[in-house]
Amino acid sequence: MSMLTPPGMGGKYRVTGTAYPRLSRPRRRRRIVFTVLGAVLGLALLGYGSLQLIHVFRGDGDQGQRGTTAAGNCPSAKPGTGAAPAAAASAGTAPTVVLPKPGDITVNVYNATQRAGLAKAVGDELKKRGFTVGQVGNAPADFDKKVPGTGILLGSAKTDKTVYSVLGTQIEGDTLQNDAREGADVDLILGDAFTQLSPPEAADKELALLANPRPAPATTC
Repeated sequence: MSMLTPPGMGGKYRVTGTAYPRLSRPRRRRRIVFTVLGAVLGLALLGYGSLQLIHVFRGDGDQGQRGTTAAGNCPSAKPGTGAAPAAAASAGTAPTVVLPKPGDITVNVYNATQRAGLAKAVGDELKKRGFTVGQVGNAPADFDKKVPGTGILLGSAKTDKTVYSVLGTQIEGDTLQNDAREGADVDLILGDAFTQLSPPEAADKELALLANPRPAPATTC
């Protein structure tokens, strides 16, 4: 009988050899513990992810930053400055621009193309539209047959810009140039691309927009 065999036990209960029998804990309890921990961890991750998605859809994440930016860029956020423009923008109104009347603008019409009688025809049409027409004829040598575009508005740099704006409503694609003249008259030099003056309806609509510009969109703060 081996020394490992308790007294009174023999037969099939006898322990033989020199190795002790290994007694292991049941694995069922370990599996339960791991299952519970995994479920808790999964629920925690699911709840955190859902919370983040809620913040993203609501925009709560950058609400503070947006508020700071809006307050910094909004004119009304600065006390004592920009109060009148902010009020005008919120009211949806814009200041009216005082434009010169066509009769107060003297236009010299010059033909830089090879089409005969073009300057006179355009001058007569401008008279019908209320402009004061001065000289009519062929373009000076510096421009004759050298204007590939629609036309050039040539005048003094001291002339009010609104004069060029009003005259520019009558012709599309014109360019502006200045010379050393002292008078307020403006030369309309017709180029090769010119076909006709703008339709009266389109010119009147553009004049109305110049006199009553659209207000800038109001900023929300």
